[in-house]
Amino acid sequence: MKSLLVLGAGRSSSALIDYLLEQAPKHNWKVTVGDISEAAARERIGNSPHGKPISFDVKKEGAENVIAAHDLVISVLPAMLHPVVAKFCLKYKKHLLTASYVSQDMNSFHAEATKAGLLFLNECGLDPGIDHMSAMQVMDRIRAEGGDLFSFESFTGGLIAPETDPGNPWRYKFTWNPRNVVMAGQGTAKFLQEGQYKYIPYQQLFKRVTPVDVPGYGKYEGYANRDSLGYRALYGLQGIKTMLRGTLRNEGFCAAWDVLVQLGCTDDSYTMEGVAEMTHRSFLNAFTGYHPTRKLEEKIAKQAGVAVDGPEMAKLRWSGFFDDNPVGLTEGTPAQVLEHILNKRWKLDPQDRDLIVMWHRFRYAKDGHGREVQATLIATGDDAIHTAMAKTVGLPLGIAAKLLLEGKIKARGVVVPVTKEFYDPILAELKKLGVELVEK
Repeated sequence: MKSLLVLGAGRSSSALIDYLLEQAPKHNWKVTVGDISEAAARERIGNSPHGKPISFDVKKEGAENVIAAHDLVISVLPAMLHPVVAKFCLKYKKHLLTASYVSQDMNSFHAEATKAGLLFLNECGLDPGIDHMSAMQVMDRIRAEGGDLFSFESFTGGLIAPETDPGNPWRYKFTWNPRNVVMAGQGTAKFLQEGQYKYIPYQQLFKRVTPVDVPGYGKYEGYANRDSLGYRALYGLQGIKTMLRGTLRNEGFCAAWDVLVQLGCTDDSYTMEGVAEMTHRSFLNAFTGYHPTRKLEEKIAKQAGVAVDGPEMAKLRWSGFFDDNPVGLTEGTPAQVLEHILNKRWKLDPQDRDLIVMWHRFRYAKDGHGREVQATLIATGDDAIHTAMAKTVGLPLGIAAKLLLEGKIKARGVVVPVTKEFYDPILAELKKLGVELVEK
């Protein structure tokens, strides 16, 4: 019997745990789910006889004993905790899988993990994850057929299905960690465009968007991820002219979000005063200049350079920012207060269905002609628990775990799934599960 340990029972774990429990009787697995809340772990397992819920805190004594008792660890904890888990996995010679970006701390384990014959697989979720695998599958095929790639663009977004919350002008709700959404894009975005290096500082990020038209689904806009350049070597695209990876949103989202960015509402560097007495309206007012007669809406519109009756202000109004409702926190940074206010309208209701949209565009030369392939992946959630986000983040991890335990993955060390031994079997099984990239 093989024992698998899933660390974390949060919003992105449902499909992963369901998949492992479904596979458990076929492969003689025992699946342990550990979370700070044992009740949350128990809820994820349900009535399955193949699962065991436990209370788990990686920072507390006894955590390493739990890891030592299992054959393979899948961490869906916050990314900052992965290196702590990795140290224990290295100590007790356990494979580790995550969906998070490879950090410098995680990368530092590569030599030791390789020497120990361990796989520390990262970036095996949606974005990063399915985006890597689906893109590499197409690019490897283009190159094998004699094509010379000169442009690659990729955007992915976690949105809401058309029938969900039809009155929501943002067309958005929190389908993953709300804090990460609020903090997204901070830093400087770096990419290549037509042979020129481009840099977008945070204060300009949501002003410089790329229009994306997804056939059959509509028009979207994308903003650049922090670092597209780092993937050139990983993808084998050192000589490419355009390299841009980004996040997808519905049209109009970025302009409205930019108002909050320009006001300073996403700042996480200091704690505000008087939060306990603060209302939604006074929170926004804290970031505007004083005026004895001008209304808050007028001040914000003037400061942000938008129309008082325009779509940006309509989105803020719908979100309740101009209401006199109490914030409901005793303290917080601007980003924490913003997250708390947004969560009142952006939290998924039980019946809500989310929507994943992934779009790649490959431009290449072959036989003296310019050619283009567009590839789209669409996934829709079932409800607020079994979300498309949970499916597309969790299923690749579950499939990778199965392949590893079956001895079908030979890679070792700190690895990202961009090679054929990962992308072919994982994408093939995802297709059977209804998650498929369609090319045009």
